[in-house]
Amino acid sequence: MGDIFKALADPTRRTILDELAKRDEQTLFELCSRLATKHELGMSRQAISQHLAVLGDAGLVSSRRDGRCKRLSIERAPLGSLTDRWLGKET
Repeated sequence: MGDIFKALADPTRRTILDELAKRDEQTLFELCSRLATKHELGMSRQAISQHLAVLGDAGLVSSRRDGRCKRLSIERAPLGSLTDRWLGKET
């Protein structure tokens, strides 16, 4: 659970999750383009990839191969377990 909080602590990573929540299954190129145009984040692809690695380690982002491209998707299950812990389901 600490990895999730670490991943969500950075505003850039939260912005990446926002973009993937709006439009799932983006390539790295598409995601970088949207971050640059909509949020004026002038980061390199390598920097975005490093943020994606942290999000992936926390289980918040997954990728799948589609030919030569990797499609990025948001994973909502880890966030659900956090909200269930404090706001919802009793165990």
